[in-house]
Amino acid sequence: MRIVAALGGNALLQRGERPDAAVQQHHVHDAARSLAELVLAGHELVITHGNGPQIGLLAVESEGDPALTVPYPLDVLGAQTQGMIGTLLARELVGRLPGRAVTALITHTEVDPHDPAFKHPDKFIGGRLTEHQARMMELDRGWTCARDGGHLRRTVPSPLPVAVTEVPAIRALLATGAVVIAAGGGGVPVVRNPDTGQLRGVEAVVDKDRTAALLAEELSADALLILTDVTHVFTRFGAAHPGPLTTVTPGRLHELDLPDGSMRPKAEAAAAFAERTGNLAAIGPLDDALGALLGTTGTTVRARPAPHDRGAAALPTGPSAHGPAAPPAAVRTHQEREL
Repeated sequence: MRIVAALGGNALLQRGERPDAAVQQHHVHDAARSLAELVLAGHELVITHGNGPQIGLLAVESEGDPALTVPYPLDVLGAQTQGMIGTLLARELVGRLPGRAVTALITHTEVDPHDPAFKHPDKFIGGRLTEHQARMMELDRGWTCARDGGHLRRTVPSPLPVAVTEVPAIRALLATGAVVIAAGGGGVPVVRNPDTGQLRGVEAVVDKDRTAALLAEELSADALLILTDVTHVFTRFGAAHPGPLTTVTPGRLHELDLPDGSMRPKAEAAAAFAERTGNLAAIGPLDDALGALLGTTGTTVRARPAPHDRGAAALPTGPSAHGPAAPPAAVRTHQEREL
């Protein structure tokens, strides 16, 4: 199978941890084991990742650097995070996959210059600001700031991804047997000049989960895995007894009341991929990517009921269009709640 695996921000940094390189290397070490299992099982793999803490850190450093006339733009900072995170992942995977090429690719994501998000920036980035700092940044640099809980922070546009520019290059790399790391942080946001084809960076960030779903669709992937720090999507999230979902339709997923800043974008991306392609999407734990694929853990998202008994996780059993036959479906060992 051809798989796109999207790593949540917890792949590199847990909430409350210091953003030191050693901390992030430790988490990447653990994530690489789970990802390598997919490749060792015979699957093609493209990895995407978040970059929220990293681009926020670079933005703060750039804003405070007295050697700069103006801070570096967000598209350039996004490219920097792709290189930084890409090399950490690549090094770990090379060690776990001897003889297999692993390539981290700087990737651009085209957005619509007329996307309404440019007029309504709502994505938080960077650190906390005082009232005075926020007003000065709004006056001097044209920033937009808003309250994030009890503090002010900068907000930037988060337009929808339209196309991933490097898809042909990713396809070519996959054809060689390489594992590809691409579209980190949602990709470097760019707009294309319709007359010249020239790409221009824009001051925005693109949602990583939406880009992962688009990339999986453009690559004709058989599965999209969104890997995070929870085992399932839950109903009654935050209640004393939340309900884990094991199998769910895109329509039911859209109906759930999920947190906007964490699970909702993951659920929307998984639902969109399943709806548009009819293929498997799954949201599951970062430390068991293969289990999320097989359905032994995580929440499986399907547009149509699987053509088999209620207890089995549906996977293609014939030859894949992209490589060797997929492994047989694994039988669930826990009670399944199908919606």
